[in-house]
Amino acid sequence: MADLIHELIFTAAERSPDATALAYQDQNLSYAQLVGDVQVAANGLHALGLGRGERVAVYLEKRFETVIALFAATAAGGVFVPVNPALKPEQVAYILADCNVRILVTSSERLKLLHRVLPSCHDLHTVVVVDAAQHDADTAIPSIHWQTLIAAQPGNIPSTIDIDLAAIIYTSGSTGKPKGVMLSHRNLIAGAKSVSHYLQNRPDDRILTVLPLSFDYGLSQLTTAFYAGATNMLMNYLLPRDIIDAVKQHHITGLAAVPPLWIQLAQLDWRGASSLRYLTNSGGTMPHAALQQLRGRLPDAQIFLMYGFTEAFRSTYLKPEEIERRPDSIGKAIPNAEVLALRDDGTPCVPGEPGELVHRGALVAMGYWNDAAATARCFKPFQRAHDKSPTGEIAAWSGDTVKMDSEGFFYFIERRDCMIKTSGYRVSPTEVEEVVYAEPWVAEAIAIGVPHPILGQAIVAVVTARHDAQPDAAHLLAACKKRLPAYMVPGHIDVRTGHLPRNPNGKIDRALLGQEMQHLFMESVQ
Repeated sequence: MADLIHELIFTAAERSPDATALAYQDQNLSYAQLVGDVQVAANGLHALGLGRGERVAVYLEKRFETVIALFAATAAGGVFVPVNPALKPEQVAYILADCNVRILVTSSERLKLLHRVLPSCHDLHTVVVVDAAQHDADTAIPSIHWQTLIAAQPGNIPSTIDIDLAAIIYTSGSTGKPKGVMLSHRNLIAGAKSVSHYLQNRPDDRILTVLPLSFDYGLSQLTTAFYAGATNMLMNYLLPRDIIDAVKQHHITGLAAVPPLWIQLAQLDWRGASSLRYLTNSGGTMPHAALQQLRGRLPDAQIFLMYGFTEAFRSTYLKPEEIERRPDSIGKAIPNAEVLALRDDGTPCVPGEPGELVHRGALVAMGYWNDAAATARCFKPFQRAHDKSPTGEIAAWSGDTVKMDSEGFFYFIERRDCMIKTSGYRVSPTEVEEVVYAEPWVAEAIAIGVPHPILGQAIVAVVTARHDAQPDAAHLLAACKKRLPAYMVPGHIDVRTGHLPRNPNGKIDRALLGQEMQHLFMESVQ
């Protein structure tokens, strides 16, 4: 049984050394090969002076070296920091400086982009370049090639235990700078075990990873596959259609995505994708229309609707057989976790009463890197109302409002900082979005609150149209007036072309759209 996250690979290799661990484009790596690559890269990181608990950042698209570097960092006694390849140089530099990264693994092209900002990363002492292309020799930080890294001689790598820090995942957040969530080996192992259990992952699974590995949901595709000894296929897709082609060509059995991607995929032709055994959704609520389209196009695939937040990874899931009865539910707690709806005073809510989702168990993270104030707000001592004896246990307060029904199923209401306050009412954007998505021509939609001189906030619906449909904002507004109370009807509908902007984790960027429309109603009254 693995105690450390890189040992998932070692354990799988002991069981089935010749089984395929990773696939990328037309290449495969067996578990035995992956173990060897991780070990030699760990030796190289140690030879570069990586100390116990020091950070290794990986700023790459999905490829073999990305995975090898992540797991080699922990095998060398260090901590890995996956950096989203979509981030701009200033954002990358912020992360490198914030968590005192010592070694950066990247490509020559990405290193050129970072040339201007690396001098601000004072703790960074070495850059490892993975490709053979020439890189800028004048960079402020010494750089070596990947082949030099893996040619190092073995050394005495410091030992670690399961409660040690293993990874720092930066959350995009809705405001301010991103925060680094600290995850122990125990956190990561517990998450892989729990998710593999309810998805019933097995060695013959072929899991397609399309989400960024800097996203805990994306990283989970690796850890669950390795826990089960399954194959993980890495993909950097350009178009949603490419994902369906990969599913067919490579006989993919498991696919994970966030709602904006599912909305696009649900509109495409899935004929011939019979290998899919399950689909998973997290990172937001999947609209009913997209859910029904997927169920119709993939009747033999099980769909798991899930809820999670980076500070506790995954909290709940809805079993596929419950979707017909309660499609709005986020389900019940995942294995080896307890999830509660609590009032502000910490007492439990009664069924139907809104409260904050609180997660306790082995998946609760270690806190935020170098941010004691934010850690104190999210990670708090847990004690049941009737139990006066101190437990010393820390639980994670999500900041999300949920309610639980009489059968113990949870329902997501909204993030507290996304609730729209208009005319004295608190409005959930999700309720508005569901009505908007019911219009057949709508491809993507998001409801946001923007400043209004009279209402406090007015509701704006930002939408895009399907490529084969004609947008009709007037008809959409009439539908909203018909299905929503007056205070929930959008005061403005903004129809856009193309796709709505995404944040680095692939979700629709609510904060950016809100900033763009800050003065919409204020200017209209001047």
